[in-house]
Amino acid sequence: MTDTEPAVDARAVDPEVLRERAVASLIVARDRTTLLTSCVEDPDLTAQHSPLMSPLVWDLAHIGNQEEQWLLRAVAGHEAIRPEIDGLYDAFEHPRAERPKLPLLSPAEARTYAADVRGRALDVLERHAFRGTRLTEAGFAFGMIAQHEQQHDETMLITHQLRTGPQALTAPDPEPVPLFTGPAEVLVPGGPFTMGTSGEPWALDNERPAHRREVAPFHIDTTPVTNGAYRAFIEDGGYDDPRWWAPEGWAHIRRHGIDAPLFWRRDGKQFLRRRFGVTEVVPPDEPVLHVCWYEADAYARWAGRRLPTEAEWEKAARHDPAGDRSMRYPWGDEDPGPEHANLGQRHLRPAPAGSYPAGESPLGVRQLIGDVWEWTASDFLPYPGFRAFPYKEYSEVFFGSDHKVLRGGSFAVDAVACRGTFRNWDYPIRRQIFAGFRTARSEDV
Repeated sequence: MTDTEPAVDARAVDPEVLRERAVASLIVARDRTTLLTSCVEDPDLTAQHSPLMSPLVWDLAHIGNQEEQWLLRAVAGHEAIRPEIDGLYDAFEHPRAERPKLPLLSPAEARTYAADVRGRALDVLERHAFRGTRLTEAGFAFGMIAQHEQQHDETMLITHQLRTGPQALTAPDPEPVPLFTGPAEVLVPGGPFTMGTSGEPWALDNERPAHRREVAPFHIDTTPVTNGAYRAFIEDGGYDDPRWWAPEGWAHIRRHGIDAPLFWRRDGKQFLRRRFGVTEVVPPDEPVLHVCWYEADAYARWAGRRLPTEAEWEKAARHDPAGDRSMRYPWGDEDPGPEHANLGQRHLRPAPAGSYPAGESPLGVRQLIGDVWEWTASDFLPYPGFRAFPYKEYSEVFFGSDHKVLRGGSFAVDAVACRGTFRNWDYPIRRQIFAGFRTARSEDV
C-alpha cells in the first residue's frame, strides 16, 4: 500500500457547511480578542510591555485591517474604509519596537474599526458562493483570516505573560491526572510517508503540497520533556558546560546570563515561576515552557539524544502504520475536542505530561497537539513544489537557516490554527513564545 493523506470530506466543501464553519471560527476568534483586550485598562493596551511585542492596541487594529484588506477589498471588491491606516498596521513596514511611536488608533477607535469591519465581513460571508478564485475556493480567505486573528490572539497572550502587574486573566487548570508511568519513548518505524497536504481546505501555503518523505526508524519521547526532567539538566550544571551547546547558543546564554527557562527564579531549594501575574512553584510534571531552541538542543545533547527533525515529528504525529496513511491529527481525521488536546486558551498552562490519552497517536505518542509548541531540529524551508499564496510575506520571506521550525501548537493556539501539518517558526533565541520540546534518537543509537 502507498501512504496517502486523508481524502477531503464532502462536507468540507459544502457551501452551507463552509459558511457555518467560517462564521463560527470568526466569532470564536473575536470573542477571544475581546477577552484579551478588555481585561486590562486602556493604559495597558497602549503600553509596550516588551520590545519584542507590539502594544495590544496595535494587534487589535491590525486584526481589523487585515480582515478589511482580504475579506472586504480582495474578496468583495469594496472600497477601503480607512486606507490611510494601512501603513501603520503593515507588520513589515514597522518593526515591533517602533510601533508605540506611531499615530495608532486609540483603544476606542480600534474597537470601533474592528467591529465595523467584522459586521461588513459577515454580510459578505452570508452571500458568498465559495467559488470562482483560489482565494475564495472552499472559503479559504475566511479561514485564513480566522487563523490570522487566532495567531495574533496567541501573540497578545504572550504580551499578557510579559506584562508586569496583577493577574488580569483567569482560567481553570487542566484536570489532574495520575503521574505518567508509560514507556519513556516510542519506536517510529522507518519508511516513506506523506508529509504536508494538498487537500486540507484552509491549510496555509507553507503546509503545501503533499509530498513523499523517507524517514529512517527512530525513537521519540512519549511525552514532552517536563520541568522536572529539565531541572535535572540545570542541577547537573547544564548551563555551565559548553559541551552541550551549539557555539552560537553558548555565546548567547553567556552574553545574557541565562541559567534557567524564562520566568523561572531559584528560591532556596526550589524554583518559582511567574505565570500571567501569579508566582508559583514550578510544577515538575508539566512540560517545560519558555525555552529557546538552543536550550532545547543543549538538553537533548546532555540527555544523549537529539531534537527530532520536522519530518520525524510529522511522521510520529500523522502516520498510521495499520492503515499506511497520514491522518489529519494524531488521533485521526476528526477535529480536535477537549478530550484530545489542550488548545484554545481553555487553560492558561500546559496539562501534566501524559494527559489526553484520547489524543495519542496510533503508536502511543501523547500531547503532540496542544500544550507546548515543540522545537524541531529543522530549518524553516519550503516543501518541493511550494508556491507562495496569497502573499509571499506569510512564509516565503522567512525561509532559510535563520528560523527553526516548531510543531504541534500550544495551550494558546486555537484548533483552527493547529493541525498535523501546521508549521510555526521562530528565531532559535526566542523564549517568550509558549515553546517546549521532546527529544528523539536514531534507532542505532
